[in-house]
Order: sequence, then structure tokens, then C-alpha cells
Amino acid sequence: MSVWLPTSPCTPEACAGHAGSTASVPRAVLRLTAAVALILLGILGAPPVRLLPAGPRHTVVRAWAAALVRAFGIRITVHGSPGPEGGRLLVPNHISWLDIPLVAAAMPCRMLAKSDIRDWPVLGRLAGGAGTLFIERDKIRALPATVETITGALLAGDRVTVFPEGSTWCGRAQGTFRRAAFQSALDARVPVQPVRLAYLHCDGTPAGAPAFVGDDPLTASLWRIARARGVRAEVRLLPRIPPGRYAHRRDLAAAAQQAVLGASAPILLPGIPTQPATPSATDKDSANRPAASVHHWASSSPAAANSFRTPS
Repeated sequence: MSVWLPTSPCTPEACAGHAGSTASVPRAVLRLTAAVALILLGILGAPPVRLLPAGPRHTVVRAWAAALVRAFGIRITVHGSPGPEGGRLLVPNHISWLDIPLVAAAMPCRMLAKSDIRDWPVLGRLAGGAGTLFIERDKIRALPATVETITGALLAGDRVTVFPEGSTWCGRAQGTFRRAAFQSALDARVPVQPVRLAYLHCDGTPAGAPAFVGDDPLTASLWRIARARGVRAEVRLLPRIPPGRYAHRRDLAAAAQQAVLGASAPILLPGIPTQPATPSATDKDSANRPAASVHHWASSSPAAANSFRTPS
């Protein structure tokens, strides 16, 4: 792993336990079967769906993404309105690979993903068919081109989602928003849409089962989520930050983080070491050029399958 890549101190042992009731093994198998069927349907249906006009296409994508999340027994609540069409940079916090269909269920968009995902069985084809933007995760010199690619997509009127924390966090602890992705919004002069994601128990406390952190295997995460009961997902589409309000990506990133995560100090959890706030080598502003000091906002390598983006 490159030392400049952002990482999260969250671990499956400390963060991903499920304290609530569990579904039976047959029900969990049924949930996984339904999810696989929906993924295969998405792969087969992607080519004709791409031919639809934007309105009907977004309706189909929202319905499919919501069905995928619900297949795992997770109810979805969306607060806020997607607003008008047009280019927009969506910046949610990042907890799980489930964040990808969860965001799409509220607002269809293109995702940023690490290039490795193109080679994944089944999911790679699904990500490619969905118009995912792929990045070379471990090549820092490729990042300026990635920012240009995102800028081009925004200028073309696409909504693009990136996860600026740079890695998955458990939802109780949180990471710092990295600045690079925000340069694309500045260059394209499009709004930034902060999005707050949460997975909760019925009593409103954070649910650990969906967290996909550290070296958690994807298979273990799938089974843990399929067995969990009483989990709901909450999406809050927060007020958009209009273009021109901030001239520097540092200030824009800070404003988005304030909206999504708040200004409170990180929660200290047993078994999770604190993460120093020292900026990484590519997060410093010694060179204020759009593409010269961009920082990688994709997922950390300990969770190799964090999401279609980078997860990014």
C-alpha cells in the first residue's frame, strides 16, 4: 500500500458487529439469492436502459438500486429532494459497499471506482455498464487525468459521486474530507451536493453490520448483512453548495465536511486508534494548481472491495 493513500483505523472486530436480532440461515440465503438475481438483471438490462431518455432511465435505476438494498432486508428512508438535473458533484460519507446502490436509489449518478473493479466477476461488468469512472488507484501521477475526467463528466451534465473520506469508516467514527475531487467541481463550476448516509437500528443507534472496513472479506460482509435484522438505511440530501461560493478546494471540502459530518470531534471507540490529522503528501496546498497536487480519494487498500468506486 502506498503511504500517501488515506486509510481508516476502523476494523471489523471493533466496528462491524451486529448486536440486534438475526435472520435465519434460510432467510439469509434467500436474501443473497435475490440480490444476485438483481445484479444479473442489472447486467443484462444495462444496455437497453442506457438508451432511455434521462427521466425514465433515472426512474429505472432508482427502482433497481432500491430493490437491491431491500433485498438484504434493509429499509430505505430518503430525506431531501434530488433537485434539478445537470452536472453535480455528490460527496457522501463512506461506510459500506452498500453505499453505492443506496446513493443511486436516491439520486442516480456515475460513481468513481478503482480500476481493479473492472476485473471483478459479475460486479465489474455491472460497474462498467453503469458508466463508472475508473481510476488507477496506486498511480499518483494518474490523478490529474482523473480530475480532468471527472470535470469532463460534470461539464457534460452528469452527476458524479466520490467518497472524499478516502476510505470506509464505520459510521460512528469519521474521516477527513480530502480535497482533490472538489477541484473538479470548481473547474466545471457545478454545485456540490453533500450527502449524509447512515445505517441504523430501530432505536436510531448506528448499526454495525453494514460497515465494510479494514480487511473485512466481501463474502463475510455479504453474509453478515444478510443475517442482520432491524437495519434501516437513511440518506439525507443536504443543501447544495452553489458554484462560486468558495474559490479554493480547501474551503469547499471543509464546507462539505461540515455539512455531512459536522464539526464535532471524532467519536473514540474501543479498539480503534485515533488517526492523526496530518495532511498527506498530496493533500497539501503548496501548489495551488488544479491538477498538480491532487489527492487520491478512493478507498484504502485494506478494504480491497470497499465499493464500486474506489469507492472509491
